[in-house]
Amino acid sequence: MPLRARKRKNSAQRFMIVTALLLAIPQIEGCYYMQAIRGQFEVMHARQPIPEVIADENSPDDLKKRLTIVLEARDFAVDELLLPDNKSYRSYADLGRDYVVWNVFAAPEFSLEPKTWCFPVAGCVAYRGYFAEEAARKKARSLRADGFDVVVGGVAAYSTLGKFSDPVLNTMMRWTDAELVSTIFHELAHQRLYIKGDTAFNESFATAVADIGMTRWLDGRAEVASIGVFRKNRELRQSLMTLVEATKTDLRNLYGSDLDVPLMRSRKQELLDGLSAAAGRLLEDSGSDTWNWLAPPLNNARLASLGLYEGRQGVFEAILRDCNEKLVCFYAETEKLAALDQDERERRMDQMAD
Repeated sequence: MPLRARKRKNSAQRFMIVTALLLAIPQIEGCYYMQAIRGQFEVMHARQPIPEVIADENSPDDLKKRLTIVLEARDFAVDELLLPDNKSYRSYADLGRDYVVWNVFAAPEFSLEPKTWCFPVAGCVAYRGYFAEEAARKKARSLRADGFDVVVGGVAAYSTLGKFSDPVLNTMMRWTDAELVSTIFHELAHQRLYIKGDTAFNESFATAVADIGMTRWLDGRAEVASIGVFRKNRELRQSLMTLVEATKTDLRNLYGSDLDVPLMRSRKQELLDGLSAAAGRLLEDSGSDTWNWLAPPLNNARLASLGLYEGRQGVFEAILRDCNEKLVCFYAETEKLAALDQDERERRMDQMAD
């Protein structure tokens, strides 16, 4: 079939998919679902198979080089990491902007428990995503007016959990090769295992898989310098998260106290400012040129969002060790955890973390 005809056929198929989704939208919060579907359609419509982009003489040489690495990493994910072999991250889409979505996180003023929203496909998640920055900031203003701590963050990559063939995006091209490959591993891990309603489990699992993948990817390519940088950055990240967890403990103790609101608010700010300063000193002492992602202003929403991504990673690292680094065993054990109800799963993971 000629390429142009093939594209028309694909467009028609995409239109039918989107139409079906439109018919399935609940009336409640219809505007939010509409923007999500429009945004997803935009991403789908912009896709091109990566081999075609590489073969196009008009494609920049740097883009061709990066996409070649993507294809190599995609095959590695299947062959070595046992991640899904599908069409995700085998196409490329240029959206003409810096981020694909903007996520909104919220938490009460005196709590580190994130606000959650529930959706038909993803279940209950601790963030709300918008394809337009102003829509995200409008939601943030509304949540702040209701008394929540709020943070808005641009996201360069995301996963539809295999519901669609997710492309590599132009928003990911400004990253280093290691960041690009790691993100592909992370997003494919979501397709391998995802629990509706347990964001902390899902994100910590995917982060752990990405770290496993990067260690093996770099070792296999004998990139000695890159391995050193990756491990140094991982250790630095873990040190920063240790600071975060210590501050979270102090904040939980504060929020559980009987201090009056003005004093609690003042002490909260002292703890958050102290975390920012400690993180800055750690980065400076390490000689890293990494931006201080704990720089002020910090709030409960920012700290809660960090815990979602790495709070349980140590449990998955322990599972891998107990499995003698065998991924078949690792996935089997994590699937056993996933099969438990959430309270029992959290109790079991608490035991494993001790």
